[in-house]
Formats: sequence, structure tokens, C-alpha cells
Amino acid sequence: MGLFVNLPLSFAFREPRYIDMLIAEGVSPELGMDTYAIQEIGVDWHKNVAKRFKSAGLSCGVHLPFFDLAAGSLNNHILKATRKTLLEALEISHIYTPTHYVGHPLYEKGQHEPFYDEWLSRSILTWSLLIKEADKTTPLFLENTYEVTPAPLVDLVQHLPAERVGHCFDVGHWHSFAKGAQRQNMLEWLNAFAPRLWHLHLHDNDGSGDQHLALGAGSVPLLELFDFIQEHDLKPSATLEPHTEEAFPASIKFLETHSTSVCFLAEE
Repeated sequence: MGLFVNLPLSFAFREPRYIDMLIAEGVSPELGMDTYAIQEIGVDWHKNVAKRFKSAGLSCGVHLPFFDLAAGSLNNHILKATRKTLLEALEISHIYTPTHYVGHPLYEKGQHEPFYDEWLSRSILTWSLLIKEADKTTPLFLENTYEVTPAPLVDLVQHLPAERVGHCFDVGHWHSFAKGAQRQNMLEWLNAFAPRLWHLHLHDNDGSGDQHLALGAGSVPLLELFDFIQEHDLKPSATLEPHTEEAFPASIKFLETHSTSVCFLAEE
């Protein structure tokens, strides 16, 4: 399957059993290249973990860092630090020969709307620098987080190479941060992203917050999402993002129960 499960590398460093768990389950990780992984973990540890996943026949995706970063910041010092951190993460990521990268554009209407054109131009340059340094065949998926409409993400992705950059639709972020639970406007987002909808982040919540529940444990209209993907013959990969150990097997069971709805995840 084109299926991954998130694994922050700081967690894996402190609790190696998470690595053992994914290898035992035969599920590929989307590795969170978080601040701790960049600043505190030695290269030899990364090389050893990469070797273990490769020996188990598992691919690795990489989620680039986002904590305290702003890829389109109007503050030159923050922008410089963001680009430096992302490039450092990219260098370490090469050890894992990633199948894909995920990044956060982090457009916040209250801050950025009055300076939209400058936010956009700075964001374009940041992500252009990243894809220039990345492996030439590795795609970059840009993910919605606090955006309340898809428009800024669509504008950004349209200004980046069509063969390299697409959207990651995080359905849980849409349902909570973008008030999708109240607005019931998933089709608006999916239609906007559809031409370059290449990846999904899957988790559930009740709309009141980003709870990262097991699939089916909240009110996210997951089957509506899967129906849209099949009806439009899309082939995105996907990452499960459980925040408890119990949520992982429960999410796998949900996918197995609805296997005909998620056949797009089957490897060709």
C-alpha cells in the first residue's frame, strides 16, 4: 500500500520500540524530522535507523520541521533561520532516501493577508531552494495547517514546478482549524487541490480541536473523502497520524473495514 504512519524521530530516539513496532507491522514511516532530530541526534544514529528500515524493505517519507519556523516570514531573521533549518533537515533526510517530503507553508490570515504578495513571493523562494537541493525525483507535498481557505496553498503550489510539488490534504486540520466541521465544505478544498492532490494526512477529531484520534473515532467525513478520490481517479499516498498507540491499530482496522473505499492506496 502507499501507506505510511508518522514517527517523530525524537520519539524514536527516546523510545526505540516505536521503530521495532513499525518494522514488525511492516508499515513504512513518515519520519518527523523535528528540531530535536536535527540539533541533538548524531548522524550515526540516523544511518543505523535508515539501514534498519531499508533491511526490512520499508520506504521512508520525511516530514520537514515546522516548529517555530515560517517559510514565508516577513521578518528577515526568522526567514533566514527557517531556510537554514529546512536545508539542514534536508541534508539529514538524504540518509533515509525519502520517497517524499512534507512541508508546512503556514499561512495565517490574520498575520499575512495585508502582505499577501510578499508572503507568497518569500514562500515560493523558500520552497524553490528546498526542491533545488532535494533529490531530483523526490516530490514535495505542501500541507494545510491553520489556513481557513485553500486559496493561499493553491497559489503557492501553482508557482512551483508541477512535476515536483503537490498538495498534502490534512483532513483533520481542515475539520478543526479550518472549521470544516461547521462549514461542511470539504468539496471546496478537494476541488481546489485535486489537480495536484498527491498525499493525505489521515486522523480524526470531533471538530473542537486537532485531537489526532483513530480513524472513525471522530466526525471527520472520511468516506466522503475516499469517494471523491475514487470518483476523480486520483492516486494519492497517505500517512496515518495517530497520537496514541491504541489509535494506530484502530485506524488500520478502519481502513481494512473500508478496503473497497481505499483501494487507491494499493500499490500498482
